[in-house]
Amino acid sequence: MTDLAPAPSPDAPPEPAPEPYSRAARVATLTAVLLPLVGFAAAVVSMWGWGFGWVEFGLLAGMAVPTGLGITVGFHRYFTHKSFETNAVVRFVLAALGSMAVQGSVLKWVAYHRRHHQHSDMADDPHSPHHRGRGLWGVVRGFWHAHIGWAFGPDPAGLDRYVTDLRKLASVRAADVLFPLWIVVGLAIPAALGGVLTGTWGGALLGLLWGGLARVFLVHHVTWSVNSVCHLWGSRPYPEKDHSRNNLLFGILAMGEGWHNNHHAFPTSARHGLRWWQVDASYYVIRLMAWAGLAWKVRLPAARPAAAA
Repeated sequence: MTDLAPAPSPDAPPEPAPEPYSRAARVATLTAVLLPLVGFAAAVVSMWGWGFGWVEFGLLAGMAVPTGLGITVGFHRYFTHKSFETNAVVRFVLAALGSMAVQGSVLKWVAYHRRHHQHSDMADDPHSPHHRGRGLWGVVRGFWHAHIGWAFGPDPAGLDRYVTDLRKLASVRAADVLFPLWIVVGLAIPAALGGVLTGTWGGALLGLLWGGLARVFLVHHVTWSVNSVCHLWGSRPYPEKDHSRNNLLFGILAMGEGWHNNHHAFPTSARHGLRWWQVDASYYVIRLMAWAGLAWKVRLPAARPAAAA
């Protein structure tokens, strides 16, 4: 991704190649991610009719989809990779929606992700699951680090150099500064709607719970699984660069982000699902935006090798 981040110095020592985990280790890691999601789904089902009904479901989905798209279409495909162009108003809205997902401000999120692409699965990758030791303990440490552990460490030196282009845009700077406000707004909207739709304070509380806190939990773990699971488990039609993988489950749950090996092969492409059956909801939204005149210069791979044809 040399078009978005400075290339490593030619005098720098070569980075060690990542060591792949075994199939059994990758399956175990996937299970560790799936069980909490299954537990969350079971809680939803068990509470149906008392504490969770159509209003709460609507608030959960109605907040998860736009804030998730704020990450996938906004933070990732637009701000990080410049896979399409848009106007200042849409840019600000995408930054606000992505911020409501509570994964960091737009400038910090983009800086980390650009660094990830520059050093993918190498020693300086901020959230690679590799390089954490061998055996089961190495798998556990690697998974934890890639999933969320990396966020508890100090920021790498020089992180700001990855977003010098975005800092020139007033709308992005404003949205970044307002990050705490977006968190509050993202929690207040479902709480207010829950209270209005039910006419009760209890409905407001359930709106905050399901459309706010539970929604943040769900979007968090789906997004983080692209960092962890999609560098451990899945197919690699383009194996020459790193250990990124296409994962069907997270291709669907993460609205196209799970076609991660495709993405690493063509990082500036707005389309991640390169085959007809690879569902890519985020790309469909970008197509809809282009049809409505809200996006243009949508970038796609110039040609696709036989592996993705």
